[in-house]
Amino acid sequence: MSESTQLPTVEDGSSIDLRVFLPSLIIVLIAGGYLVQAPDHAAAAASVWKTWVTVNFGWLFLLVAAATLGFCGWLALGRYGRVTLGDPGERPEFRELSWAGMMFTAGIGIGLVTWAFVEPVYYLMTPPMGIEAGTAAAMEWGHAYAQFHWGVVPWAFYVLPTVPIAYSLYVRKTPFLRISAASEGALSTPKRRQWSPLIDTLVILGIIGGAGTSIGLGVPLVAEFFGALTGVESGMTLNLAVLAVWTLIFGTSVYRGLKAGIRRLADINIFLAVFVVVFVLLAGPTVFILSLSVNSVGLMLNNFLHMSFWLDPVDKSGFPEDWTIFYWAWWIAYAPLMGLFFGRISRGRTIRQVVFGVIGWGSLGTLSFMAVCGAYTLHLELEGLLPVTQILQDQGREAAVVAIIETLPFSTIAILVFTVLSFIFLATTLDSVAYVLASITTRNLRGDVEPARMNRLCWAFALAFIAVGLLLAGGLDTVQASSVVTALPLIPVLGILALSLVRWLRTNDSIDT
Repeated sequence: MSESTQLPTVEDGSSIDLRVFLPSLIIVLIAGGYLVQAPDHAAAAASVWKTWVTVNFGWLFLLVAAATLGFCGWLALGRYGRVTLGDPGERPEFRELSWAGMMFTAGIGIGLVTWAFVEPVYYLMTPPMGIEAGTAAAMEWGHAYAQFHWGVVPWAFYVLPTVPIAYSLYVRKTPFLRISAASEGALSTPKRRQWSPLIDTLVILGIIGGAGTSIGLGVPLVAEFFGALTGVESGMTLNLAVLAVWTLIFGTSVYRGLKAGIRRLADINIFLAVFVVVFVLLAGPTVFILSLSVNSVGLMLNNFLHMSFWLDPVDKSGFPEDWTIFYWAWWIAYAPLMGLFFGRISRGRTIRQVVFGVIGWGSLGTLSFMAVCGAYTLHLELEGLLPVTQILQDQGREAAVVAIIETLPFSTIAILVFTVLSFIFLATTLDSVAYVLASITTRNLRGDVEPARMNRLCWAFALAFIAVGLLLAGGLDTVQASSVVTALPLIPVLGILALSLVRWLRTNDSIDT
């Protein structure tokens, strides 16, 4: 299908799947109501659950990350890498730049802006590997760890469900855009009806959990940007106002659909993201940024296995639980969403192109952003130009990000650009969420058809309701728990998807040997 072809928006024979829609929506509404009615109690409970999962299952998250990387390597470099996710000779549906832009802006979103400037400073204050805080070693390791957490592992997690979903849609011609349909190769026929609603419901809850973390991190940052531009004092009222405007923007985008809405926002944001990276690189200490970034790549590559499996079981510093395990859980929570979205937009590409494209383009974007912005912040701290650690401790993450950006040339314009960037990052991530949630809860939805607009809007407003609850509950533990707790039951789902794909590939007689 050419890029100019319009997707039909009225589904022939499709309908709401109440077995998935109702339990998922009810659970989301109950969770949102709990957060709104008892925010303090909900925050305390979230912290307890997050600690329990990370302490008791941290080892599992690290093993799953390593296994996922290995599986992606096997897919790309093995004999199945040449399999086309579509008809033989079919051309890709989207041009490379739009494809990469939609993946990048949906796959990372506002979390990248939130953490790029301040994450290395957190590690400077509480470094890994028993390193003394505030030292040169802590600074180098802090910058390297930020690259590690936002590098190849997140995008490998996204690849794992993407390939079986695209294979199910465009090779097997399965007329359903949902995880359960891509899992059929691993489930015996009598059990498919029994397990499909459960799988899809778990996926929806995981997606809501991952999106909740993005909302909880993103809305206060956008509000802080807006406050810096207008002089309006940041607080809950401004947060809720930003949320209302954001809901209007991404609700409109979701209503317009994949090609008219989501792709257009993604195209805009990819250019803004490139502009931001180049601007900070050139406006800041360019040589220092490049030197520290190259140094961090070497440090990360030299210690990749150690970082991948480090759990600190003796000293129990809490660093792996607070950072690495949280990040792996966040990416896992988002993986089904990204698999459904990436799979939907990857028609016509080979498995090898998808694996290398998702990991390659995605890692290039995130590593560039984290490396440049993180190095700029460390330069400010190192040279005494801005007390970033003090601002972070006294005023919080959002205030620190704004203070850092204000040190750039043309600071008002820079903050305006970051405000727009953050708004669109959040919108493109969450309109992708609403689009996919509507697809999962629709029965008999063909891969080339968009779900009903009212279904998409329903999930858009359900996400906004969760957002209100998370804003009221507040606290980093609460938004992190949103991902960590919902990610745990998704681990077996990812395993089922991998097994399903392997079985399909091995029984496919059309592979050109």
